Amino acid sequence: MSETRGDLVLVLEDQAETRAWLAQVACAVFDGVTVVQAASLSDACAWMNGCDEAQLARLRLAIIDLGLPDGSGIGFIRELTGRRPSAVAVVATIHDDDVNLLGAIAAGAAGYLLKDQEEGALAAQLRRIDDGEPPLSPSIARRMMAHFAERAPLASAAESSGSSDAAGRTPLELQVLALLGRGSRVAEAAKHLGLTDQTVATYVKTIYRKLRITSRAEAAIAAQKRGLI
Repeated sequence: MSETRGDLVLVLEDQAETRAWLAQVACAVFDGVTVVQAASLSDACAWMNGCDEAQLARLRLAIIDLGLPDGSGIGFIRELTGRRPSAVAVVATIHDDDVNLLGAIAAGAAGYLLKDQEEGALAAQLRRIDDGEPPLSPSIARRMMAHFAERAPLASAAESSGSSDAAGRTPLELQVLALLGRGSRVAEAAKHLGLTDQTVATYVKTIYRKLRITSRAEAAIAAQKRGLI
């Protein structure tokens, strides 16, 4: 796609019709932007790696699907926010579960939108970016509030009892524990999170040590007790 001077918006989405729709919404919301479309992780990475610093500096927004044919968009969010921290990474997906939501936020996503909504609602949520507000679908905002409200009593109880179990887990450790609880193996969890097998294996060892468990069955029980599955 030819590019003109001005801000860039990247749309990473494998479904052609949905990709075109998201590009249309982005053009309607942000005047004068040029939309770059990518159908896979490899396409998006190739485009980003081919950008010089001046071109990458023009990237204002990236709208990223999570379920892509060659992996999860979470890994791309992490890479993008590492290279271009000022770019706003917003997830556009059908997945509204805690694992994907928390994984995207931990990777650096600044917004999380569900694609099964009307164009006007999606546009209104994207417009919040200019006001410094995170674009969130209403159900996602409620889910985030409920998640942290549920975690707060556990953290308070752990602090009062002196336990290091609940208080010492990082967001990535929680994601790995949730994936283990759902039956994912190390390679599957690594692909989902955009990490190497070795990195996830290290997280698994840390989780086992912190929770004083030794098996996947115990990990599943631990994840269920903590409301992760």
